[in-house]
Amino acid sequence: MAGRGPAPKPADRRARANKDTVGQTVLRFERAAQPELPDDVDWHDRTRDWWAMWGRSAQAETFTATDWSFLLDTALMHHAMWSKGQWTLAAEVRLRVAKYGATPEDRARLRMVFADADEKDEKRAAKAGASARERYGKLRVLPAGKASGGE
Repeated sequence: MAGRGPAPKPADRRARANKDTVGQTVLRFERAAQPELPDDVDWHDRTRDWWAMWGRSAQAETFTATDWSFLLDTALMHHAMWSKGQWTLAAEVRLRVAKYGATPEDRARLRMVFADADEKDEKRAAKAGASARERYGKLRVLPAGKASGGE
C-alpha cells in the first residue's frame, strides 16, 4: 500500500535543490598590507594598540585594500570613543569588527577556524583510530570493596 499524501515532485522541480540559484562572482584576491594611521590625527594610545592588534591578527592575511579602508574608518570611531568619550559609537565599532571575526562568537558565525584546529582534529582522529587495547590497556579492575565512592 502506498504512503499518504501526494507523490513527491520530480527533483528538478523542487524548490530547494541545495544549490544557489544566484550566480557567484569570482574575484582575484590581492592581499593588501596594513596602512599606517594617518598623521593628521593625534591618535589615542588605545587606538594605536587596537590598530597594531589588527595588523598582527590571523584575519589580516586575508584583508584587501577595501578591508583596511573600512577598518581605518572604524579606527576613527574607536579614537572618538577613547579620546572624546563618544561611547555611543561603541555599538557601531562592535558591529564593524564583528564583520572581521573579532570575537570567538563572530568567528564561529563566519565559519572561521584557525589552522591548528585541523591539527587537533587529526590528533583526535588518530587517537580514536587506536585499538581498544591501546586506549584502555592500562586500566585494571580493583578488588571488591576498594573502589572509590563505593559503600
